[in-house]
This record gives sequence, C-alpha cells and structure tokens, in this order.
Amino acid sequence: MTGLASAFRALGVFAAATLLATAAVPSAQAKPEPKAPQEFVALSSVDRTIIQEMRYTTAHNFVGEPVDGYRQPLCILTRPAAEALGRAQTVLRAQGYSLKVYDCYRPQRAVDHFVRWAKDLADERMKAEFYPHVDKSRLFADGYIAEKSGHSRGSTVDLTVVRLPAAPTRPYVPGEVLAPCYAPRDERFPDNSVDMGTGYDCFDTLSHTDDPRIQGEQRANRQLLKSTLGAQGFVNLPEEWWHFTFKPEPFPSTFFDFPVARRSVAGH
Repeated sequence: MTGLASAFRALGVFAAATLLATAAVPSAQAKPEPKAPQEFVALSSVDRTIIQEMRYTTAHNFVGEPVDGYRQPLCILTRPAAEALGRAQTVLRAQGYSLKVYDCYRPQRAVDHFVRWAKDLADERMKAEFYPHVDKSRLFADGYIAEKSGHSRGSTVDLTVVRLPAAPTRPYVPGEVLAPCYAPRDERFPDNSVDMGTGYDCFDTLSHTDDPRIQGEQRANRQLLKSTLGAQGFVNLPEEWWHFTFKPEPFPSTFFDFPVARRSVAGH
C-alpha cells in the first residue's frame, strides 16, 4: 500500500505541475501593453491650468459609450504640441480665457471602435445630438469617419475656449433626451465653453470653421481659438472648428496604439 500511495502522490504532483505549466503558457506568450515613445507626455505635466474634459472616456459622444483604449481621462500629446498649447494658454489666460481639451492622442484601437460603430447602422442611440441631418450610411463617404486618424500620430487635439472662472459642466446621463448639436446654445447639452455655434463633434456643415452662417459672437469665438493656436504652429481642419494639428509633426506617418493611460507616459 505504501508503494501504491507513493505512486499516486507522484502522479498527482506531475499532473498539478502539468496544469500549472499549461496555464502559464498564454500569460508567457501575451504581448506586453505598448507604451508611448519618450517624445509623448501628459499635457498636465506641461500645463496644469488647461481644462480637460476627455469625452471618449464617457458615454457622452457620438458612439454613446466609453471608447476602446481610453483607460483614464488624460490628455497625451507629443511634447512639442503640448508645449505649444501651454504657450497658447498663457496668451488666453491674459485675456480671461482658458483652453479646454476634449481629445488629444487617440489610439488606433479607438479609431477601429469608431469604424465598427459606423458600420452598425442599427445603432443610432446618439443620432439626435451628434448627427441629426446625416444618414449613418453616409458617415464614411461624407468624411466623418475614417480608418485612420491624425490624432493617432500624437500632435492633433480637439479643443475649445472657456471664459474664466470656469463654471462646472454637469455630467451626461445615459438615456437622457438629446438636443441637436447645432441648436441654440441654451438648448444644446450644457458646456462651459464660449458659444462656438455648435457643440463638439457635431457632424454637420455648420461645424466648418468658416461656415458663412456662423456670424457675430460665435464667429469671433472661433477666430479667437484659430488665431491663438495658429500663432503657436497649429493648423485647423476647415471642416471642424475644434480640430487642430501642430506642425511640423514629430511623427507625421506613424499611427500609434498605446492606451490613453498614465502608465503609457510614466517617467516621461
């Protein structure tokens, strides 16, 4: 009996060791999470006064849910772009304003999420606010969604201007009644920014920076943002008043996929 018991014990130890080794294989073969190159920094490490309202970590965006790759509400940019924003912020603060960023570096996995969403024509939960006049089947053809984004190169930022002192912006409640992004300011979802004529990420021609229908204070606000950033090397995308790219880009042809998280730029 002693010899038989020893044999069973040995067999049990072998089986347990085999299971442990098998279980360890996927972990050993798993790819480590990519990190940002040293040229990337958290915007807050360059200028803590710039307001951050990172929309894609929330459900208040055209997809209607947090977007893949946005782990924390953090603006990450290449250092030259972040430093240029800091200079623009100094100019605006002297006039009683602050910049507010909505999106900065965007991982490729987030762009892929947008593409999957755009192909799902049945999902229109946020249509009433973000694309009331656009048939979802036209999002690719009309240029609102693409398989690559300049944001993934790290020097593009979506932002606006806020008058100081900044009033708080209430959180979005999933399922709440939505108002069109081009509605009068008092009817749109509340935002503490100055009136730009539309909300952020409004899929409409009224979002074109120089659309002639945008006049008066709204036009002046857009020009304030455009001229202030332009003086620091940023180029505006004409179709989106909020979209700017710092030139020259440190990575003009590289689309990164590290997550938006503090660990991605830890130690930079």
